[in-house]
Amino acid sequence: MDVDLLVIGWGKAGKTLAGRFAAAGKTVALVERSPEMYGGTCINIGCVPTKDLVVSAEERRDSDDPQEFFRTAVAGRDALIGTLNAANHQMLEKPGVTLVDGTARFTGPRTVVVDTAEGQVELTGETVVIGTGATSRRVDLPGFDSPRVFDSTTIQHIDPLPERLVIVGGGFIGLEFASMFTHFGSKVTILDRGEEFLPRVDRDVAEAVRQTLLDMGVTIEQGVRPTSLDDDGTHAVVHTTKGDFAAEAVLVAAGRVPVTGELGLEAAGIEVDERGFVVVDDQLQTSVPGVYAVGDVNGGPQFTYISLDDNRIVWDAVMGQGTRRRSDRVAVPNTTFITPPLSMVGMDETQARKSGRNVLMAKKEVAKIAAMPRPKIVGETHGLFKLFVDADSQEILGATIFSIDSQELVNMVALAIRLGAKVSDLRDGIWTHPSSTEAFNEVLGTLEPLA
Repeated sequence: MDVDLLVIGWGKAGKTLAGRFAAAGKTVALVERSPEMYGGTCINIGCVPTKDLVVSAEERRDSDDPQEFFRTAVAGRDALIGTLNAANHQMLEKPGVTLVDGTARFTGPRTVVVDTAEGQVELTGETVVIGTGATSRRVDLPGFDSPRVFDSTTIQHIDPLPERLVIVGGGFIGLEFASMFTHFGSKVTILDRGEEFLPRVDRDVAEAVRQTLLDMGVTIEQGVRPTSLDDDGTHAVVHTTKGDFAAEAVLVAAGRVPVTGELGLEAAGIEVDERGFVVVDDQLQTSVPGVYAVGDVNGGPQFTYISLDDNRIVWDAVMGQGTRRRSDRVAVPNTTFITPPLSMVGMDETQARKSGRNVLMAKKEVAKIAAMPRPKIVGETHGLFKLFVDADSQEILGATIFSIDSQELVNMVALAIRLGAKVSDLRDGIWTHPSSTEAFNEVLGTLEPLA
């Protein structure tokens, strides 16, 4: 079967491109190996289901039975994801789109064979888009094949809720699950191999996050490397370079690796890097003309909104003017959904100091921001604001916001940076009350030279 567009993997970029090409009158084939992944990682096992569980966990009261509450939360999560999964399938049930359930394997530069329940299907695309995503990295150590060891996908359906949870990995994914399961009622211990907590974050911000987790009841162990695991049938013991840690469950949060192993990329001549990610140029084209890689599989930032923008770049390259590039992205924000969420965009303090600019900084703890009553209303006053401004141009350079609603506030700062807005536009803005946005009125009034 020959088509104008062949998409491998039903992620954000792939499904969006499929819909756009079909609307333009092009023929499309979309291959997905698992019906449970219609719509991609984000809506099925990533952003959406985990944030649904985060919200549920935050709502648990001390009087709620942890086991019953957790099972109810998981049932709610599953109902939501089932609805979204079906809706994503329905969106592409349209003329011009052929949906193929199966595993694709390249046999040539733009041709794949798909193993389906009914047999093999050969597909050739004038344009091919690889969007197979990434999956959790496994720990290849003795005992870590125990059924008590989970990854970020499988732990969402753990039953029963563990009394104790050990998390191997102190990165952002590990911190999200630490916060979530602590609120559900588990006793959580993080084993971080690094000597420094959140090493890529400003030290004062990292300390604020660490103290917030400690205040929740999370135990954080730095400089710890697991060596093996024993499972006696009632609990697991993680043996490490700094002692043993017992728990009913272990979550491995040691990063993510690309899903490329079964694609047969070598048969197509598609290059991968030393980590296995597909190598692409600034327009997301691989080493084979007409073949693109989008989303997590190309080694870029692993966010669904980056995948959405990948769709725009590929569309422009194939159907547009060909002017869009990955390198033209400006002020891309990110959020880690601990409680409260940690959000960042643009420069942090280290980058601001190295920028060679005359920089102003505003910094204030959330609990001390009088003009921002919302955290006090909802009972979550942990965190701080840090913003950086060019003293000469008065343009905003970056922000780190560790606060309730930061996932929304950071988008406003990102837009301000992209538009070249002045700091006065945020500082003197008229915002609704009570809202978290009001913090800008007060915090940006404290700008001082970065010493």
